[in-house]
Amino acid sequence: MSNEHSRDSFSNRIGFIMACIGSAVGMANVWAFPYRTAMYGGAAYLIPYLICVVFLWRTGTISETAFGRWAKTGPHGAMKKALTENNKPFKHMGIIPVISSFAIATGYAVIMGWVIRYLVGAVTGAVVNAESVGDYFGAICGPLGSVPWHIAALVVTVLMMVGGISKSVEKINKVMIPLFFVLFVIMAVYVFTLPGSGTGYSYLFIPRWEFLAQPKTWVFALGQAFFSLSLAGNGTVIYGSYLGRDVDAVSSARNIAIFDTIAALLAACVVIPAIFAFGMDPASGPPLMFITLPAIFQSMGGFGYIFSIIFFLAIFSAAASSIVNLYETPIEMVQETFKLPRKLAVAIIIILSGLIGLVLENADYIGTWMDVMSIYLCPLGALLAAYCFYWVLDKKTAIREMSLGRSTPVSEFIYNLGKYAYCIVAIIVIVLGIALGGIG
Repeated sequence: MSNEHSRDSFSNRIGFIMACIGSAVGMANVWAFPYRTAMYGGAAYLIPYLICVVFLWRTGTISETAFGRWAKTGPHGAMKKALTENNKPFKHMGIIPVISSFAIATGYAVIMGWVIRYLVGAVTGAVVNAESVGDYFGAICGPLGSVPWHIAALVVTVLMMVGGISKSVEKINKVMIPLFFVLFVIMAVYVFTLPGSGTGYSYLFIPRWEFLAQPKTWVFALGQAFFSLSLAGNGTVIYGSYLGRDVDAVSSARNIAIFDTIAALLAACVVIPAIFAFGMDPASGPPLMFITLPAIFQSMGGFGYIFSIIFFLAIFSAAASSIVNLYETPIEMVQETFKLPRKLAVAIIIILSGLIGLVLENADYIGTWMDVMSIYLCPLGALLAAYCFYWVLDKKTAIREMSLGRSTPVSEFIYNLGKYAYCIVAIIVIVLGIALGGIG
């Protein structure tokens, strides 16, 4: 780079796709998708989920990528640029997705600390030898119960981010994402051999069609797809801002959606059959990852030790790839706004996040914190990004930006689908999230 403030970029299309997959593939793929599939009709749930995924990547993922690339900056700068150039008010509305990204990252760092503690506990044997997995988890989820592990998560994050996009973030994702898939394939093969796992496969893949008539099946499929694709007006926008103008955003967005869906299905093929093989509750919800599955590891005998290490290493890979995306948005804003060196911007954001995170060192507080962000700010950020791209930018500019790197331009139908249907869906996600206490 020519100077301290030159803008970094992904070295190639694969680096961008890996980073975006890393943003999309998170811990929710491991616990939320499997248990919702179990709750809402097995394979029947996949129908509305896949419909939502196809619609959302064709409209939301593409537009957020193109918006960031057009502006060559994060959500705050992109929205300010679009609104200023088109003489629109509320030029600083882009601070909302920046705040949501920072807030989610702050809570995520605490949870990543739990993951690190479980990974270390898996290696030492503490997880499989715990007298009570509930007590083992309870020891860290109380007030200030995981400060050392929280700090460890922040230190790991700093090490992953100080080098910038091409030197650090891109390389981290090129390791973490393949590692996640390889480890889950290994677990899936082992689970397939477990007596009783066949019931889990039947429960997962034999559709219970009556669930398609239930509105909640469609609502939670929409929520799962929306948040799994990281549509919040921040992470995809910021990664798009580092993308070259010769890269096809449409095919990149499609690949992101495909691999995110494969990750969710792969996790389901591990979690649901294992739960049935050991007589656990397939709809145990958020405690599944830290209580239900460790209890299964304890029931596996000698294999449980190895399985617990593989599992929590895979979860760490997912958490690490997601957290760098969440922090990148506020770091980029601080770096660009105040013309700071990358290392100083990283230090400022991580220290501030760590101090706020101390207040969240409690499972009750962090649950409420993450719910507020996912119910209100994240979908609002997605709506604001969609408004600026589809309604503030003119049609010619929007279609041109989505069509970069393609031999044929994006059709007006896709543009209109985003301008009208996607914006309405984003509003629906906000309304349903508030009404139902969260659908993500």
